[in-house]
Amino acid sequence: MMSELGFLGIAEASDLLRAKKLSPVELTKALLERIDRLDKNYNAFIAVTPEAALAAARQAEAEIAAGRWRGPFHGIPYALKDIIDVAGLPTTAHSKLLQGNVATEDAPVGARLKAAGGVLLGKLSTHEFAIGGPSFDLPWPPARNPWNRDYFAGGSSSGSGAGLAAGLFPAALGTDTGGSVRNPASQCGITGMKATYGRVSRRGLLPLAFSLDHVGPMTRDVRDNALMLQVIAGHDPGDPASADEPVPDYTASLGDGAKGLRVGVIRQFYAKDIAAHPEMAAAVEAAVRCFAEAGAEIRELNLPPLQDFSACGQVIMLAEAYAVHERWLKERPEDYGARGRERLLAGAALRAADYIQAVRWRLQLRDAAAAAFRDIDLALTVSSHDPACRIDDDAALAATYSRQARMAFNITGQPALVIPAGFAASGMPLSVQLVGRPFTEAVLYRAAAAYEAATGWSKRHPAGLAG
Repeated sequence: MMSELGFLGIAEASDLLRAKKLSPVELTKALLERIDRLDKNYNAFIAVTPEAALAAARQAEAEIAAGRWRGPFHGIPYALKDIIDVAGLPTTAHSKLLQGNVATEDAPVGARLKAAGGVLLGKLSTHEFAIGGPSFDLPWPPARNPWNRDYFAGGSSSGSGAGLAAGLFPAALGTDTGGSVRNPASQCGITGMKATYGRVSRRGLLPLAFSLDHVGPMTRDVRDNALMLQVIAGHDPGDPASADEPVPDYTASLGDGAKGLRVGVIRQFYAKDIAAHPEMAAAVEAAVRCFAEAGAEIRELNLPPLQDFSACGQVIMLAEAYAVHERWLKERPEDYGARGRERLLAGAALRAADYIQAVRWRLQLRDAAAAAFRDIDLALTVSSHDPACRIDDDAALAATYSRQARMAFNITGQPALVIPAGFAASGMPLSVQLVGRPFTEAVLYRAAAAYEAATGWSKRHPAGLAG
């Protein structure tokens, strides 16, 4: 029963909770026991908060018993990447620099989940300040991949991806500046959404790069992801980048199938610009065929070279990140891990002119993408060019950050969703990335749900979890 509850999703759990066939306390206790038994092998959590979780679960249970149903997230356990503030808890960013940094209020995304009746289990591992990792010279160890703990879980929302794959919780929030929701989704075989820039508030987060940062829901399947985005999406006047756009019902079209959708294939990203691992390329091509067989109209889509998006994004990210960290880098450089310090210091060599030119280049790339997407509903391409590598393979880890097609859509701000697409011969997950026009997350969920139903990849879980 404990194992079954470990892989119970939001939608399934919600139905059971509302029907009083399962209690929030029972579900929370089962997951806390599972975390206690398994997480020593995967390091998904920096801090578990059992007392607060059980108190929230008891409150949710009492409200359900009294007929006060808050919606599909009522009584659902979740966890947060530890760059997201929770009042009374440390926000450490997985760094020695912030070990005593206790938040005074909830970030709006966390406040929305709490208001929806969610049960917070704790704070999750990340790369140091969402950039320096996986690292073994920090106060907490890096998260490991539940499909094989010797392998990389992706980053920087590594604890979110690892914990979902291990069945430690059904929902988590990550952040995505150059792919940090979608990379762990790709490497851990789960579902991760980077919604349109401005769709989800970023207030109450430790920033990495102000103009590229996103917050995104991470779940094991598409419906759960749509349910979670439904809770956290919406305008926040306190976030200068927040978009005042209406939020649709993200679940309304999940059963509509792919027939009639115009799907562009960005084949150049994995066949020309950077050649993907053959198994990853084959998985994406299989997804193209799946959509064609479902009645979608397939078109070839051409964008500027992937390397242009990556180079532009790197300049912007490193310049903005250095601006955030300049004082600490000068005053406390020894308190950073080696990987984080090296990556952040790269921004010190950039000139103001470099940053301004990159910002101008970004507008050109954004406009080119908008023109290419004008006559399609969504596009399909690779996320990671390779399956997960070993966590101790420094050369392969370094290549992970250049061999990907995610930064392009931080540059453009478009919504991008990563879903499971099979498995490599190594047993590690494969993935595909769906990309839409701004504020068309519902279209991506519709297409992803059709693919998920046809393939069943999201129903696979790691066998024989250690512990």
